[in-house]
Amino acid sequence: METNSNISAEIEILALQALGWVLQDEDRAQRLLALTGLDPADLRSGLEDPAVLSSLLGFLANHEPDLVACAEAIGVPPEKLAAAAHYLNNPGDFT
Repeated sequence: METNSNISAEIEILALQALGWVLQDEDRAQRLLALTGLDPADLRSGLEDPAVLSSLLGFLANHEPDLVACAEAIGVPPEKLAAAAHYLNNPGDFT
C-alpha cells in the first residue's frame, strides 16, 4: 500500500487497524456505515483518503465503549486513537 503523504504512516496504520477491528463485527460495521454515510465501495476506495480515515476514527472517538475496546484489541491507548481522529480533523502535532 502506498501511503498518503498528507498523513503520517502511523495514523494511516492506526486507522487501518481500527477498520479491521470494526469490520470484525457485522452490527458494528453496519453502524459505521449508517453513521458515517460511507458504503463498502467508499471504504475500499478511500483507505488512503484522510476524510475517510477521519470518519472511521471519528466514529470510534464518538462512542467511548468502542474506542476503548478497539484500542485494547489493537494494543494502543484509547487516547492515541482519539488523538489520531483529532489530527485528521485539525492537522497539527500528533502524539
